[in-house]
Amino acid sequence: MDSEANNQRMLVLVRHGKSSWDLDVDDHERPLSARGRRDAEAIGRFLSERSLRPDLVYCSTATRTRQTWECAMAGGATAGEVQYRREIYQAWVPELMKLVRTAPAEINTLLVLGHAPGIPDLVEYVCVRTQSKDWKQLDNKFPTSGFALVDVPGPWKELGKARAELDSFVVARG
Repeated sequence: MDSEANNQRMLVLVRHGKSSWDLDVDDHERPLSARGRRDAEAIGRFLSERSLRPDLVYCSTATRTRQTWECAMAGGATAGEVQYRREIYQAWVPELMKLVRTAPAEINTLLVLGHAPGIPDLVEYVCVRTQSKDWKQLDNKFPTSGFALVDVPGPWKELGKARAELDSFVVARG
């Protein structure tokens, strides 16, 4: 996609892989389960196979989100830059909107790796609802290792003013 010519941006909103409940740790420190690791690698394969290389990744500092990105890279995902951002953990739509709107203007593809309900709610907030199969699947559930590819018209700082469109919704399984 030639973002400069048409002023389109791609926002990739990812929910972390399935976490493990086997350890008695604080929620922020919960790691991925074995399935979560496999699914996170599948996210990486999907991104790589479709030549989706984020210019910038904003990733929650929670253990399971950091491990999701590490496994996605093992599956083939690459990014120009990765920033681990504490404010994504337990963030609601207003905090996530504020973060996305601060992305530099030269960023064409931004990936935000976080948690429910913030990530699913952000898709609902910024996208125009249609009757597509992707919306039907998203309405049914936004499970772990699910991610939405969102076409964003215009600059990041205006996200929410012009309605974005859900390009596709994928649930990666490894």
